[in-house]
This record gives sequence, structure tokens and C-alpha cells, in this order.
Amino acid sequence: MKARVLFLSLAALCTACAGPTARNTAPPGCPATAKDLPVEALYGSWQARFDGLPAAASAASVVLGKHPEYAGVRGTITRAAAAPSASASVAQLAGDVDDEGELAIDESLDGRSISGVWSGTLQPASCGREFRGTWRNAADDSTHPFILKKTERTADQ
Repeated sequence: MKARVLFLSLAALCTACAGPTARNTAPPGCPATAKDLPVEALYGSWQARFDGLPAAASAASVVLGKHPEYAGVRGTITRAAAAPSASASVAQLAGDVDDEGELAIDESLDGRSISGVWSGTLQPASCGREFRGTWRNAADDSTHPFILKKTERTADQ
């Protein structure tokens, strides 16, 4: 009985010492935060998934490239049509990694006003290929968790 209690105590201690940071560390050579990620790593094709939205709006394709005016990204998000007779919606995106290391993207359906705001954190184990965060719909102020995953690989990945 004493051996079992000792074993359980050691297991609990090891688990407590490892804590959540042990699972959230970046593999060697991978950025731990978005601050460590070169902006060029954001360029390319991504798949976005949103929780709490209708099925047609819960997945989208994102393409990001170099922003012409500052060290950030500009691109588009394409969401599937809600009805078979409708066409897909395409919105413009622009953003960067802010001073806190968060991916911050503004979304605009008309190119003038903000229709959505993204705020996400790089997932350290993803080696720069996944962000998780919150998307806010400017029309009704609702918020929805999102996952943004890179879908293309480059020669060095």
C-alpha cells in the first residue's frame, strides 16, 4: 500500500511539474510565439474554421500575401455560399502581428468598413502553421473561436 501511495504521489508531482507549458513548447527550430515568426511565414493559403456559425459559414479559405504599405499581410477570405443559388462571399483582409505577439487581422466586405476582427495566438507546437483565437463579427458584436491552419507547404517546411 505504501508503494502505491508513493507511486501515485510521484506521478502527481511529475504531472504538476510538467504543467501546461510542457505541452505548449515549440519544437526545436520553430517559433514559440508569433513575435518570433517572420512575416513571410504568414504568406500563402490557409483554412479557417469558426465555431458557432452556420455550416456554410463555419469554414473558409484564406490567402495572405505581402501588404504593400507596411510590414504586415493583405489578402482575402472566401466563404461558401449559404444557398445553392447564391455565390461565395469574398472579404478583404489586412493585418499583422501586434506588439503582444497576437495575430491581428481586420476583415472588410466592402473594402471601406470593418466587418470582422481577428485576434489569434500562434500555437507553439504548430511550427508557425496554426493560430487559434477569436473572430468578432462587427455586424452584431458576436464572437466566435477560430482555428487558422496553413494548407500549403513551402520548400523549407
